[in-house]
Amino acid sequence: MEREDRTPLGSTSAASETAPSQQDAAKKSQKKRVCMEGKAAPQNRSPLASSSASSEVVPEQRARTMRGQKKRRWTDVKAGTQERSAPASNSTTSEALSELKSWKKRGQKNIWTVNHVEGTKLRMNKRRRPSYRPEDQEAFYRLLEDPVIQSFLEADIFLKVSDKYLLSMVVEYFGRVGLPGHLYNRIHFFLALYIASDMEEDNPTSKRSIFQFLLGREHWPELYKEFLKLKVEFFHAMGHRAWVTPELCEEIQAQNPHHWVWSRARQCAP
Repeated sequence: MEREDRTPLGSTSAASETAPSQQDAAKKSQKKRVCMEGKAAPQNRSPLASSSASSEVVPEQRARTMRGQKKRRWTDVKAGTQERSAPASNSTTSEALSELKSWKKRGQKNIWTVNHVEGTKLRMNKRRRPSYRPEDQEAFYRLLEDPVIQSFLEADIFLKVSDKYLLSMVVEYFGRVGLPGHLYNRIHFFLALYIASDMEEDNPTSKRSIFQFLLGREHWPELYKEFLKLKVEFFHAMGHRAWVTPELCEEIQAQNPHHWVWSRARQCAP
């Protein structure tokens, strides 16, 4: 009977010994889980941080794209208004301006001539070599066949802005600019004639007729400022040299003396 009573006691003592060991194992497993959660926490935080950073970057990118779209819209609107407001004659004006910008300055040589002799002394006079070339003369005669230029010459019955000396200066101005002869057009002709009239006559009323024939009687008040800008470019391409001597004008006329344009001699003031 005593043996039977000992067995339950022995089993309870063994159970009591195993219970603390199970509790220790449970505590260890909890500690491991806590450690694992602590390690996983920063990894879980990093997506949040990156998402917050990306959320800050996205508005900046959107703002940049919006600004770029506004700029593109503004440039498109500006270009559209310029295309709508510019008349057809502006295309030829831009072509003339681009041709003037492509001009390359050439070196000019001086010529020394004997002015007069005093005993054993010589008085030397320095004058610049003429700039006009055969291709400049060909361009000038070609442009005289232009219908607008012919109408302008016919309308100037008193030769206030288109006598033979002013027209000779046009040839010399072509040489000073130095463009290839085939590039000269109607605008270049009137630019040179306007500068020649500025140099010799400076009559605003007569020069205004150039605007009316070149730009049109209706549109010239809107476009003459563009013409004056081109005149500045043309004058710069000439090397800011507008003076032409009467001797040089007569030399140009003598190259083709029987041409009808050289009969435009101013008789007297009206």
